[in-house]
Order: sequence, then C-alpha cells, then structure tokens
Amino acid sequence: MPQLGLLPKRAWAAIFRQLLRPPRCACPQAVRCHSQAAESVLTSQLKSHQETPNFVIKTPKGTRDFSPEQMVVREKILDVVVSCFKRHGAKGLDTPAFELKEMLSENYGENSGLIYDLKDQGGELLSLRYDLTMSIDTNVWVFIQMSWTDVRHEMVAKRGLTPEVADRIGDYVQCRGGASLVEQMFQDPRLSQNQQALEGLRDLKLLFEYLTLFGIAEKVSFDLSLARGLDYYTGVIYEAVLPKTPAQAQGESLNVGSVAAGGRYDGLVAMFDPKGHKVPCVGLSIGVERIFYIVEQRMKTVGESVRVTETQVFVATPQKNFLRERLKLIAELWDAGIKAEMQYKNNPKLLSQLHYCEHTGIPLVVIIGEQELKDGIVKLRSVASREEVHVKRKDIVIEIQKRLSES
Repeated sequence: MPQLGLLPKRAWAAIFRQLLRPPRCACPQAVRCHSQAAESVLTSQLKSHQETPNFVIKTPKGTRDFSPEQMVVREKILDVVVSCFKRHGAKGLDTPAFELKEMLSENYGENSGLIYDLKDQGGELLSLRYDLTMSIDTNVWVFIQMSWTDVRHEMVAKRGLTPEVADRIGDYVQCRGGASLVEQMFQDPRLSQNQQALEGLRDLKLLFEYLTLFGIAEKVSFDLSLARGLDYYTGVIYEAVLPKTPAQAQGESLNVGSVAAGGRYDGLVAMFDPKGHKVPCVGLSIGVERIFYIVEQRMKTVGESVRVTETQVFVATPQKNFLRERLKLIAELWDAGIKAEMQYKNNPKLLSQLHYCEHTGIPLVVIIGEQELKDGIVKLRSVASREEVHVKRKDIVIEIQKRLSES
C-alpha cells in the first residue's frame, strides 16, 4: 500500500472517496464495516506519517568522524605501526569487539568502573574488549604529568601513611636515569635487603644490556615515578612520549602525554589455561588518536596539504560522445594495476577535467579525442609541467608504467 506523500493531494482525495463509497448491492452492515475499515487504515497511515521523529545527526559521545584528509593521515600512521610489527616477525589477528564481562572485571582492579558494558546478548553479560575500553588517557599516571608535594599530601592525608614513610617513598619516586641509576640502586642498603626489589633490579639491568645491544639505551629512561593501574602486571611497565621539537621547546608544546604504554604480565594467560601454564607476555597499547592529533596539528602549523586519493592517471576527452572510448581505456589501465579515474559524465568539459587533476594532485592525464582515435594515438599530459606528448595507443600502458617508476 503506498504511503502518504507519494501521490498528489487530488489523487488521495479521489482514493478516499472511492474507498469510502458504499459497495453496490450491499447490506447496511457491510457498508458500515467497509467504511470503518477504510477509515482505520487511512487514520493509521496519517498518524504514522505525522509521528515520524526528527533525527539529530550527531556522533555518539566519545566518538568522531574522519574526513577524507584525516583518513589519509590516520591510515599512514597505522601503516607505519603495522609495518614495524611485521618487520619484527609479528603475526596479525583480530577478535570480536566485545567479550564476556567476567573476563575483564577480574583484571581491572580499581579501574573496573571504566568498563563499557553492553546489554544482555543471548543470556550473556558482555563488555567492549580491552583496547576499545581502556584508553591510554585513562590507564597511565605519572606522579610528576602532578608535584611531589601534592602526591605526598595525598599519601598522608588520604591514604593514612605517616610522614616518615611518605618521605622515604619520595626519595625513590623522584629518581630517574639510565643504566647507572640501576647500578646505584643495587648499592642501596634498603633495597639490597629486599629480595623482591633485587629481582626487579636484576631484570632492569638485563633490560639495559639488551637496549645497549640494540643501540637505543640512550632513548630509554628508568623513571620510578611511573605507575600503572591494572592488576595483572608482573614486571616492567613503560610508557612512550614524543621528544620535543625545536618549535615545542619555544613554547608550542602539544600536551598530549604518552603516546604508547604497556608492561609485562606473566600470569594473565594462565588464568584462562585449564592447566595453568605460565606464559611470559609483554603488551603495548599505541595511542593512535593521540599520534593522529599531533601529526594533524603539526601539518596545520607548516601548512602541509593532504592528497586524499592515490590516483595516478586521469582519462580525459575534449570532445562529446567519447564515454565508451574512455571506459575502454580506463579498463586497460585498471587491468595493468594503474590507479586511474575519470569523470562519469557523457560530455565533460576538458578544462574542468584538467582543473580537477591540478586540484587533486593527479600527476598524469591521458587525453583521447576524434583526431587521436583516427591516428591511433593518445596524448599523455604531465599535470605539473603541462607538457603533452603523443603516444601510440597500444603503448600507453607501458609508457605510463615507465613514467610512474621514474617518479
């Protein structure tokens, strides 16, 4: 049955009259039933049409849309991350966006309030998985990103520690350095009497030996103020921050905090293994959104533009009725693995096609018209220099591939 609004008002009026007209040779009761049924249907349709809600187009809280320009930057960041993992022998996997809530709630400790729960799905309580729930913004603290005076006040006034104990902790919390700091800690009489502290220092000493072999020891700082709020860490924890650029050193710093964080958790896998096998694990959560924000702001500062497509060749024509020839030509380019596009109009103007290429940064244009078709050639135009050369129609793919390999 058609919905209201799809026909003119006059047509609907005629339909109403026809529906409400009593059928010939019908009893009065049948007439009343017929009229009541028609009125009920029409009233229902009118009510449904009038009660259509006005939707507000907005993204849910905590989410955002990405424009084509932003997607280029975002994908580049992800490509760098993925290629780095693959370079070191990593394997890819993917898991559902949600998992059983009981699997998450056992390991979040004081941060369990940050879990995003879903409604009951088939009798199971579910929550968003770890990386979609716990962002770097919420699970990294550095006692310094606040002052030691404030930390000490909280320890004494809110946590119930004595001032002497707080000061003793402060002696360590404010320490940071490299391999030499680890050696210094070995000589500390308090730590040397604590077996657990000695085990941790031995691990850190071994870590700095490996960092030295990799040639990156100077990029790592041993910072005793770092703390992480998840319960399953069993060893070293870490976070990554970006070094300041010269511009940032002059007061243009982007205060986004850490851009990656993680740690070691040897006991987590055993919780889900029937035999309780202990599996050494190290995890890292990369703050893609924070890195994206930094890159985006730096690009705005230097006025860098982003090309939103990877099109290498544009197929154009100066004459009318050449759509089929353009389609045949672009199909050949696609089959050869060349990224190409065209305007899907019957008769686009050549000037508008060339302007489009200049605006989007497409490097090459293939032009085919009546004379080119007659001579068995095409024009190959460099968008940057506006130089045009004639190329045999059968050789155009090879010529384009040659130029692209040289650029």
